[in-house]
Amino acid sequence: MTILLFGVTKDIIGSPSLSIPSTTINGRKLPKNVGELRQFLGNAYPELNKLSSLAIAVNNSYADDKTEVNSYDEIALIPPVSGG
Repeated sequence: MTILLFGVTKDIIGSPSLSIPSTTINGRKLPKNVGELRQFLGNAYPELNKLSSLAIAVNNSYADDKTEVNSYDEIALIPPVSGG
């Protein structure tokens, strides 16, 4: 599973993308939906939990926590943006 990172998420993780192996990680199963993915990433990178909002897109569409994810999906983390 490859996750594209933008804005501050790229700074927090230290890379423009993040790869999660398709096998179990530390004996844990891969996230099955966006909610599990959000929790998994928050545990691995606690700074993500401090963001005021964090949208997740799956296959170029914003997704809610119940949206299923698979290893072949294109996933993106979209942090809050500032500007005017």
